Amino acid sequence: MSRPASLSEPPLPLFTAPEPVNPGRLPSYIKDHRKRLRARFLEGGAAAVPDYELLELILFGAIPRGDVKPLARTLIDRFGGLAGVITAPQAQLLKVDGVGDCVLVALKLAEAAATRLTRAKLLNRPVISSWDALLDYCHTTMAHHPVEHVRVLYLDRKNCLIADEEQGRGTVDHVPLYPREVLRRALDLDASALILVHNHPSGDPTPSAQDIALTDCIRTGAEALSLVLHDHLIIGKSREFSFKAEGLL
Repeated sequence: MSRPASLSEPPLPLFTAPEPVNPGRLPSYIKDHRKRLRARFLEGGAAAVPDYELLELILFGAIPRGDVKPLARTLIDRFGGLAGVITAPQAQLLKVDGVGDCVLVALKLAEAAATRLTRAKLLNRPVISSWDALLDYCHTTMAHHPVEHVRVLYLDRKNCLIADEEQGRGTVDHVPLYPREVLRRALDLDASALILVHNHPSGDPTPSAQDIALTDCIRTGAEALSLVLHDHLIIGKSREFSFKAEGLL
């Protein structure tokens, strides 16, 4: 007896296999999200997007395919905000899953652009009369570093910036600074005045006894060389301490 034709046919699969995904094409929901986010930024500027979405925009170029929102949130949570992310040490950034060379370059490019933009506002202008721009620059370059950095701004007779030099890096609560080297460099540059700047990674810019003693030492040496120490700024996370404003200079 012959079997019915329907019984001799191979069984149909229970599920249809999905079509292969084109690796060069973004899923529509990610593509639409990127489009909407770019449009919102272009229409409203930085004020229209929170920090994690601004970070997403930075990451779009580094990661052309895929959802960057989880990485953006992870970075914000780990480093405490957008500023903390772009100023974080390279070694720390590379410990985060999803951060490779392309992401690292994008983040450090953002940091470099922010630094140069704020520094450009000081160039060829008297620093003393551009104090808000100076504070913006100092906070951009120093407020979020995990260890202490010290910089010296050397000024000419018109109080215009001659040189902005990092004099040292230290630990979370100490950085070495040698008055003799600071003053020797001023003479080399033919500077007439200087401003000391260093950060407190703790976020509290209150000066230590050592900060005060060191400032007095540099001021005394500067006066002997007919140089003016205009100020010593200590940069915290959200505010600064000015020796001049507080009557310590």
